[in-house]
Amino acid sequence: MQKNTMRTTELYYELQKRYQEVNRILLSKEEEMKKTSDGTIRMSRRGPRQTQFYLKKNEKYTYVSIKDEKTIRKYLQKLYDEKIVSLLKTEKDALEKFEKTTNSIVNELRNIYSNFPDDVKKYLSPIDIPDEEYAKNWNSMPYEGKPVSDTVSIYFTDKGERVRSKSELNIANALYKNNIPYKYECPLILKGGLVIYPDFTVLDVKRRRTIYWEHRGMMDDRDYSRHSVTRIKDYMRNGIYIGDNLIITEETSQVPLGTDEIKNMISHCFM
Repeated sequence: MQKNTMRTTELYYELQKRYQEVNRILLSKEEEMKKTSDGTIRMSRRGPRQTQFYLKKNEKYTYVSIKDEKTIRKYLQKLYDEKIVSLLKTEKDALEKFEKTTNSIVNELRNIYSNFPDDVKKYLSPIDIPDEEYAKNWNSMPYEGKPVSDTVSIYFTDKGERVRSKSELNIANALYKNNIPYKYECPLILKGGLVIYPDFTVLDVKRRRTIYWEHRGMMDDRDYSRHSVTRIKDYMRNGIYIGDNLIITEETSQVPLGTDEIKNMISHCFM
């Protein structure tokens, strides 16, 4: 992509997270409110530090003693939840409208370029392109991976690559199954000219960013563990951090990496 491109910001994804959180709280509060019996609590101030409570049922008010904490707590929580639900519904509607509008505009922006004939595109400098074309361009960039010794066990992925372990096989196949572009042991040049080969270089298409995935499969080996810690420090010195653009999975001979863990990691980071 050229320099004059639109970069995907975190704002859109933070709003998606906010929407999911709002929806989660809404569902939870609405379910709780169903369990609370009919009635509404009312408060009356009697002096600066004294509040009296009345429970309204069937248009009748009944005084609730402050000793009846259970009733006060239950109906005050209901009153609070009603106010919360009302505001969260308003926010949910606003977020849905924002997402709908943004998706429409982004798709139109990307389709402007994709609608040009292929033989004409070479004359253009697009600010954005569709996800499929972006991934295709990323995949098309050639690289020379780290050679795999014949002494290493043979594992071939669904993509047709040879990897070094069963866990790497499972990671590769899970990425491939979910249509997430990746490169196995693609060289990465760090500061000072140090060349390393991350196990997986993965493209987060939606956010237009690269994430590195290191699987540390022999953590019960002291030398291997020491080397793994050094590698993490190398990454950090180059602005690559765990939880941001670096994924770390680990296992020992007694505690293998489960396929469910791989699935959950992919869901958390890329879905």
